[in-house]
Amino acid sequence: MVAREITKDVFWVGALDFDRRLFDELIPLPEGTSYNSYLIRGSEKTALIDTVDPKKEEELIVNLIKLGIEQIDYIIINHAEQDHAGSLPMVLEMYPRAKVVTNEKCRDLLVALLQIPAESVMVIKDGETLSLGNKTLQFHLTPWTHWPETQVTFLVEDRILFPCDLFGFHQATSELYITNEAEAYRSAKRYFAEIMMPFRNSIRGYIPKVRDLNPAMIAPSHGPINKNPKFMLDAYEDWVSDTVKNVVVLPYVSMHGSTQILVDHLVGALIQRGVEVKPFNLSHTDIGELAYALVDAATVVVGTPTVLFGPHPQVVSATYLANALKPKMRFASVIGSYGWGGKAAETIVKMLDHVKVEVIEPVVIKGLPDEAAVVAINRLADDIAKKHKEIGIV
Repeated sequence: MVAREITKDVFWVGALDFDRRLFDELIPLPEGTSYNSYLIRGSEKTALIDTVDPKKEEELIVNLIKLGIEQIDYIIINHAEQDHAGSLPMVLEMYPRAKVVTNEKCRDLLVALLQIPAESVMVIKDGETLSLGNKTLQFHLTPWTHWPETQVTFLVEDRILFPCDLFGFHQATSELYITNEAEAYRSAKRYFAEIMMPFRNSIRGYIPKVRDLNPAMIAPSHGPINKNPKFMLDAYEDWVSDTVKNVVVLPYVSMHGSTQILVDHLVGALIQRGVEVKPFNLSHTDIGELAYALVDAATVVVGTPTVLFGPHPQVVSATYLANALKPKMRFASVIGSYGWGGKAAETIVKMLDHVKVEVIEPVVIKGLPDEAAVVAINRLADDIAKKHKEIGIV
């Protein structure tokens, strides 16, 4: 790794992880990721903002050594999760006179997760500042923009915002800055869907405060630095809003073909009615792509065969995930088939207890779909199109 200067006396000293393909043992990483750490050298004091994943801590230390950093006075921790704070014990071992600077909730988590001595932490409050001499750090608490202890740090003189997970995305790239906003938009939206969507109501309240700071750059903890903050703030403002699009997301599994027939007919019926539909066969779906589609879809229709007495396990998993991500969808339904019994539709509906949706009458048939099943699917397509029209998106 190579430390790189962002602006005078402000350096990227993090690590790139080109080979990582799974995050939290759950989230696919098709482009790898980065763990961004930043070194600020003031005229009187030196500060490190966030660390890196413990697997990459040697790269962080090497970068600091190559820069000739003999002393770090402050280590700012914006978020206690291990991919950002996990190398803190190593950095403190290398720079034992450094003071950890964070908020009270984050301090408590650092003590619990990393066994950092509480007395080594300087607790700051919302709006407080810390002088490095000719550079000033300003701290803003942003709880529940991911975890309850998250905060952002603003470098006042250079107008650089260090928001940790907020406004970033998973990508390992040799480019220090975003160079293709169209590609960055897609990666950032996927990241929002996978990580930030459950907290969209909290994030919505902080966007105006970030705009008021008028940052010249956003330097997140994952992905390249953004030199056009308006681009990302505008995107987030859309994603966290209550506005939905004329889209149906259709995750499904079919074991013996009956549910597949229903899915195929519903896809065609929705297209005929001017409704965009995005089917996802869960047997080989990238869950990040499914989450991406859920960000602004108006409706979700879950397709499942019946396994014993309930929905297919892959459908259960996807439904659990969708419920946990809490997308802003307005309507939901279920289609599927069974052989000798079961309550798949009822189970799926009960699992969506964290999202406030209107349930449109499901279509669950016995055996191979017949003409009556086709009529029922057409009715479902009509109902969806009507609901979309009622909220003004058709």
